[in-house]
Amino acid sequence: MDPPAVKRSRGCPAAPEERDAGAGAVRGRGRPEALLDLSAKRVAESWAFEQVEERFSRVPEPVQKRIVFWSFPRSEREICMYSSLGYQPPEGEHDARVPFTRGLHLLQSGAVDRVLQVGFHLSGNVRESGGPGEPERLYRVSISFDRCKITSVSCGCDNRDLFYCAHVVALSLYRIRHARQVELRLPISETLSQMNREQLQKFVQYLISAHHTEVLPTAQRLADEILLLGSEINLVHGAPDPTAGAGIEDANCWHLDEEQIQEQVKQLLSNGGYYGASQQLRSMFCKVREMLRMRDSNGARMLILMTEQFLQDPRLALWRQQGAGMTDKCRQLWDELGALWVCVVLSPHCKPEEQASWLQLLGQWDKLDMCPLEEGNYSFDGPSLQPTAPLGPGREGEEEVVAAGSRHTVFGRALQAGSLRWSDPHLQRILASDSYGPSLTGSVGSDKPTFDPQGRPLWLGEPFPTACARVDTLRAHGYPRQALRLAGAIVNTLRLQRRHQLESYKQQKKELLQKGSTCITNTEGWVGHPLDPIGCLCRALLEACRLEEETLALYPDSGPEKRKVAYQHVPVPGTPGESYLALALEVALLGLGQQRALPEGLYAQDKVVRHEEQLLALLEEVELDERLVQVLRKQAGLLLEGGPFSGFGEVLFRESVPMHTCARYLFTALLPHDPDLAYRLALRAMRLPVLETAFPAGEPHPNPLDSIMSSRFPRWFILGHLETRQCELASAMLTAAKGDPKWLHAVLSSIQQNIHSPALLFKLAQDACKTATPASAPPDTTLLGIALELGLQVMRMTLNSMTWRRREMVRWLVSCATEMGPQALMNIMQNWYSLFTPVEAATIVAVTGTSHATLLRLQLDAARREELWACARTLALQCAMKDPQNCALPALTLCEKNHAAFEAAYQIVLDAAAGGLGHAHLFTVARYMEHRGLPLRAYKLATLALAQLSIAFHQDSHPAVNDVLWACSLSHSLGRHELSAIVPLIIRSVHCAPMLSDILRRWTLSAPGLGPLGARRAAKPLGPDRAPLCQLLDAAVAAYIATSHSRLTHISPRHYGDFIEFLGKARETFLLAPDGHLQFTRFLESLKQTYKGKKKLMLLVRERFG
Repeated sequence: MDPPAVKRSRGCPAAPEERDAGAGAVRGRGRPEALLDLSAKRVAESWAFEQVEERFSRVPEPVQKRIVFWSFPRSEREICMYSSLGYQPPEGEHDARVPFTRGLHLLQSGAVDRVLQVGFHLSGNVRESGGPGEPERLYRVSISFDRCKITSVSCGCDNRDLFYCAHVVALSLYRIRHARQVELRLPISETLSQMNREQLQKFVQYLISAHHTEVLPTAQRLADEILLLGSEINLVHGAPDPTAGAGIEDANCWHLDEEQIQEQVKQLLSNGGYYGASQQLRSMFCKVREMLRMRDSNGARMLILMTEQFLQDPRLALWRQQGAGMTDKCRQLWDELGALWVCVVLSPHCKPEEQASWLQLLGQWDKLDMCPLEEGNYSFDGPSLQPTAPLGPGREGEEEVVAAGSRHTVFGRALQAGSLRWSDPHLQRILASDSYGPSLTGSVGSDKPTFDPQGRPLWLGEPFPTACARVDTLRAHGYPRQALRLAGAIVNTLRLQRRHQLESYKQQKKELLQKGSTCITNTEGWVGHPLDPIGCLCRALLEACRLEEETLALYPDSGPEKRKVAYQHVPVPGTPGESYLALALEVALLGLGQQRALPEGLYAQDKVVRHEEQLLALLEEVELDERLVQVLRKQAGLLLEGGPFSGFGEVLFRESVPMHTCARYLFTALLPHDPDLAYRLALRAMRLPVLETAFPAGEPHPNPLDSIMSSRFPRWFILGHLETRQCELASAMLTAAKGDPKWLHAVLSSIQQNIHSPALLFKLAQDACKTATPASAPPDTTLLGIALELGLQVMRMTLNSMTWRRREMVRWLVSCATEMGPQALMNIMQNWYSLFTPVEAATIVAVTGTSHATLLRLQLDAARREELWACARTLALQCAMKDPQNCALPALTLCEKNHAAFEAAYQIVLDAAAGGLGHAHLFTVARYMEHRGLPLRAYKLATLALAQLSIAFHQDSHPAVNDVLWACSLSHSLGRHELSAIVPLIIRSVHCAPMLSDILRRWTLSAPGLGPLGARRAAKPLGPDRAPLCQLLDAAVAAYIATSHSRLTHISPRHYGDFIEFLGKARETFLLAPDGHLQFTRFLESLKQTYKGKKKLMLLVRERFG
């Protein structure tokens, strides 16, 4: 029985001369390729072998043989694509762990042998050395292929990874590079058809004998079915042949292990919190783009598999249940997923049925509750690119309401892209030619212009982001020239639109300037947009100008140092003097400088910042030459004159995105070439309208040392970041303007007007001071003065809000004033009321300003030094009068060397004591006076402190106990007169019995010291029964009696022991009196009668005291 024609090949083994013409063979110079090979190549690429056999009744065997020969892939690029993920390997490993590199090494080391091609099936052995002490391993590899694509692989290593293993790579590269050495056989069905019955039986029996353990059960089952007349196998004509190629209906695509892709994505998503997982997922997205660029249908297949796993991520349900937003890393991955689907759906070469199937899937995913929503208030039906744009309020508010009222998922853009077509004749002509112009088309029957006044093509009628999505799609699908042509048409349209906008603005400029405010003329920002239109356009234009190395590197950035990207000017066809590099710069600045409202949502706002930084990173890779500098100058001028269409215009919308980051790049780039323009642009960009509206000039910040609180501005989640960028722009200008008083003062004025955060102002002041005082050069006095002025502004703004940073700020301000000179230092001392609190002025400003280090730094003569000291003393006295409680002691300390000032400070303390200065502060000053050798003044202040003090009977651990004991010791040392005077104060202020008895004992240990006149009086200690101590003894006894009754009122059994000890101390005090024993006995009897109900306690009293 003959096998079916579809699985049969009529050929013979290739002759040596035919094998020499393999895919990897190099033909002799000047030798044309045979027509048979040229034809066979084309057929092998496009036709299934079944189609060849059906089309022609008889195909000569040599033709069949060449078709089979050329059906194996001929390019190593696809092999590389399917054997490398594309992520950056860890340092030190480089490409060693990449299957493609390992396979290449195996091939070069001669590890591949016994290679045999039977029809459309390739097999061979690959040997790989084991680890230390391990034997060499042998892997049997087999590959099936069809139409220059590998359709299935099998390897003994049981590789469980996304892509081909190193052994499959080695065998594939061997077939590509050494095709002449591969033995070629016809499909096995053709060989079998040439055998008679005896040969076939022998063939089968030998095959079973060689592999009886593996195939014997299968052979017996097939034999049974064949012998059964009515079996299914007998109803089918012919038999299958795995080596005879694919059928017409078989899919023609590269082998892709779908199960492994799903498993890998699932695992990476479960490790989503790790940086490496996000990187590998991004690498898989890059692999999808690589497949799309090769126009490989597996790109869409792989993206579908990844999307399904993304939607099955269990975290989606958790975040939805908790009402929490997903992490930034995860949100960025979803954004990339949505953007890839736009490229897939918008494919210019896909079949309608393919696009319909994708849209059906997207529609199903879009309706899932778990499907993430697109964040931000970007409309889905934005305004189309038009040569003119209105200056009025427009449809902005309406569109935002519509957009906010409907549900837009991350797949919404891709679904919308399904309605876009590439069949527009004008679009087709743009894509087809670099020289498309009005002369080629004659009259264009359309209501919209198709060319600008210079005859360059325009692309109008659809939103700018959508047009840029077309450019990205063309690049993604391997149409770089067409992408560049469409990008050029879009740039032409943007230029024409800007020209009309400027003309419209000039007509209404006076009215808008008088109004002082404007509305957003762009309904949605282009930087930060989900489709990233500016980024797409710039990358397309820059790609055409990039200098690439001719050698193919798997990882261009895997070397020890990242290579610097180099660009060159590539002329734009039909536009003399213009280059794609200049267009890329122009587009980037146009997008970055667009006046646009900040989108809603934390992530959408964060994306605006991220896209800005990515665009600027691209621009910073471009080395500016004279041509690009001219572009910068022109664009900067247009931005300044752009009115409400430009973020650098004279009038801003209140909630427009600030231009600080873009302005810093422009300032740095323009400064060497046009300083005046650079400063004008940067100063204009210093504005932060949302804060200017909220806080008019002169009003303090509500939370001075922090950025504006998000509760005050709930939409501005990134306000802190924006303020920091504003500060960095100001710092760059201050540093650059060093030595130029004109611009320094202009920058200072802008800072004072636009920066509202004291913390950032303080940082600017510190940076300016550091720049103004280099270690090896004289200081820049103008810049130093600006630093001081900023510091003074910070002091005024934060005067009424005490925080931990105030001390640092005050110390820095004093050091900055010191750098300026003694007059600046004296000025801040003389005007301290508006800058510092009394404590700061007395304890930091006055002390630091007169320290030895400061005086040494100033190098003053005696007169100037005394002037500074006098200013500091005046400051200290003023502070003491304003806040005696905290500033009296610092004032006294500072005024020690000046008698008049010291007396004035002392009098301030005395006056404050009458006005309610607390006893703690009075005791502190009193101790200071004693330390200074002024005991009588110390005694005076101590008595004033005692007059304000009250220590209750139970306050034996009162914080003033030590101060009272010190005051008693001081009065005892002064003499009997002072002792007698202080006793009534002690009795009136102290009601704690143990404390009174302690004072009494201290005074009875030694005789009083010197009297007020310095003469020694009593030669022996005073007795407790004699004046003035007898009064103190009576007070102590009375205190013990009162305290005992108070404690017994609410005493519990667990405190009985403490009370007995207390009575023991009381007896010791009672016995100091002549009749103390009798008094104590009477006291105990009174207690026993009064508290006789407390029998256990009274029993303890009798046991202890009788």
